[in-house]
This record gives sequence, structure tokens and C-alpha cells, in this order.
Amino acid sequence: MIEVKKKGDSNFQFVVKSPSGRVLLESIPFADNSSLEATLKDLKNESVLTKRFERKTNFDGQFLFNLKNDKGTIVGSSGLYNSEPGMENGIKNLKEILVK
Repeated sequence: MIEVKKKGDSNFQFVVKSPSGRVLLESIPFADNSSLEATLKDLKNESVLTKRFERKTNFDGQFLFNLKNDKGTIVGSSGLYNSEPGMENGIKNLKEILVK
């Protein structure tokens, strides 16, 4: 499920949630809704989407990922995962939701 929210007076953000309600990705703020919608449309291409994940580990050994646009700018970040397989499952679930 993709939720679009208005943040503050002038920013928009999208949040992608799994069927169980877990937040898979929280986007950066967008200046207007049309920029947000254009980014979501761009992320619908599964073959391109696969190449846009940046996998990371924080200082506590937890896993997370960033999602980038076609210019390499981060458009969203995941929450923290306790395991690498958990993070990979989060990416898989996110892809399934975005390309529907």
C-alpha cells in the first residue's frame, strides 16, 4: 500500500507499507504533489527498479536500504532490519507493491 501524505505546509511524502502494515520505505519530502507522482511513476518499471537499491549496514550491525531515482539521488529509505535476509525480503515486498 502506498500512502501519500502532506507534511507541513508545503511538502509531500509517500510511505510504502507491507500488507501487514510495516513501513517498507519512507520517501524524502517533495516540494509538490506532481514531483512525488512523477517519482512514483518512474519507480513502476521493475527492470530499472532493481538497479536502484543501495544496501547498507549501520554501526550497530542492522541492515537498511535506500532507493534512488534515475539520477542517483536518494528518494526514500527503509527502516532497520536485524538480518540481511530480512532486508532482502523487505526489498522484494517493496518491488511487488511498487510495480502493481
